[in-house]
Amino acid sequence: ITKNETKMKIGYVQNNPLFGQKEKNFEEIMQLTKGIKADVLVLSELFATGYTFTSKSEAKALAETADGETAQFLKQLSVETGATIVAGFIEKENEMVYNSSIIIDGNTVIDTYQKIHLFNRETLWFDVSNNPLKVYDIKGIKLGVMICFDWFFPEVCRELTLQGMQLLAHPSNLVLPYCQKAMVTRCLENRIFAITANRIGNEKRGDDDFTFTGASQITAPNG
Repeated sequence: ITKNETKMKIGYVQNNPLFGQKEKNFEEIMQLTKGIKADVLVLSELFATGYTFTSKSEAKALAETADGETAQFLKQLSVETGATIVAGFIEKENEMVYNSSIIIDGNTVIDTYQKIHLFNRETLWFDVSNNPLKVYDIKGIKLGVMICFDWFFPEVCRELTLQGMQLLAHPSNLVLPYCQKAMVTRCLENRIFAITANRIGNEKRGDDDFTFTGASQITAPNG
């Protein structure tokens, strides 16, 4: 997978979360990963809560700190699979609420990434982060993280690549039909591997009716 010939087993989990039902969504992920061993696993954006909110207070009610119940579940998942886990969750930090991804290895929370480019009505539910993009040393490779609509902006991948990224973890809830093809271009232009973990299913709540495109993919530097 990398210039120094490190070999890794990488993967994604594509699920159809039930809105607001974290425990049931945790159970589904455990069933989907039963018996799986890997080095890196990526779960979708907001994998445990669902996506289609009707108010900021609703999003805030499902938000957690980086040591909350979702982090505890993902620590268990990391121990059972042997994988570093990257997964989407709603992060609560003081009075701010972010669409975030958490990076967990074993019983350690490495960091969280707070989504920079909010899509559509996400701007009503979530705050925008101005934290710098980072790359992490994971099992001998350099890992970068972005979330869903960040794909639309080439500068995100480029900035991470300039920091040495070799593998991109990309939790997503994609509804537009373009991203999967665009990730081929991102990998070609940056010479990286990418794991796009998308969800499936439909969510109709409030004024929104979203059908998610699935088609999760692992993309190589040659496209």
